Amino acid sequence: MNQYSNHMRRNGGEVVSEAHSYDMKNSILEEYDFPEMIEDYLIELEIRNYSRNTIKTYKSIVINFYNFLQLEKNLTDERRVLRAFKKYITHLKRDKNVSQNYIYLVTVVVKKFFEFGGIHILNEIKTPKRTKSLPKHLNEEEVQNLIHAFDKAENLSKHAQLRNLRNKVILALLYSSGLRVSELVYLHTDNVDLRERTIRIRGKGEKDRIVLFDDTTKLLIEEYIEKKDDDTPFLFVNRSGNHLTPRYIQMMIKDQAKAAGIKKKVTPHILRHSFATHLLKNGVDIRAIQQLLGHANLSTTQIYTSVDMHTLKNAYDKARSVYEN
Repeated sequence: MNQYSNHMRRNGGEVVSEAHSYDMKNSILEEYDFPEMIEDYLIELEIRNYSRNTIKTYKSIVINFYNFLQLEKNLTDERRVLRAFKKYITHLKRDKNVSQNYIYLVTVVVKKFFEFGGIHILNEIKTPKRTKSLPKHLNEEEVQNLIHAFDKAENLSKHAQLRNLRNKVILALLYSSGLRVSELVYLHTDNVDLRERTIRIRGKGEKDRIVLFDDTTKLLIEEYIEKKDDDTPFLFVNRSGNHLTPRYIQMMIKDQAKAAGIKKKVTPHILRHSFATHLLKNGVDIRAIQQLLGHANLSTTQIYTSVDMHTLKNAYDKARSVYEN
């Protein structure tokens, strides 16, 4: 039995569970050791091979809700705890202006956390719907303009030249392989097989997969490895020899897009989506794309690689012309 679900009393020698009564004499924060429960929950997620980023997100959500609960009073029965949770969701919507998908995630994570601790107060809370807006992507010309934005830079120091080459390799690799930015920053040089043009990736849920990259990216990687001259195991490093952060990659891409004259918002995720969308447009089977992206479920890939309207219209017109002729 979970250590947090052992609210028991004895009646004539029999142990009677009081796990679902929740008419607590004290506040729920006194009945349960939340800091210890949070620590145990995060350990459980790590044991179950949740990714580092997922654990970080779950930790933030649970701690933020715990901090909110500490400001509430008289949390001594189920009704008051339920009301506190609904107040928190309202607070996120009104005061924090978070997305509907974040509300969905908070609801799921907090309910799972309570269930882990043997607290079933939130069972009646229904999980809100997620929005299914389609991720945007760049066209092929925009991708090339992004990658080559700083090719004409002149009179650069040796360090600046290496930095620009490194960033060019990063952009080319994100687009040609569909890597997640969290996978790219921890990429080791010895994970890259230049002869086979493959990379072994440890992705979400500690699952290994192989991704591919093209000949152009291969030449860029070879040039970068030859010039970078350091003994760190990471492929992409800063001046101190430490691996780059996802935040740095995001800001670098933003600056590169501005230099390339691209008005759209450009992120590592948009490059990943562009990779998948362009493969789909060029006839690659969706199950192959699923494998390259590292998606556990095909349904995720189907949403993620939605065909743009231009391609859909061309396919429609081509199909209709068969009937009209």
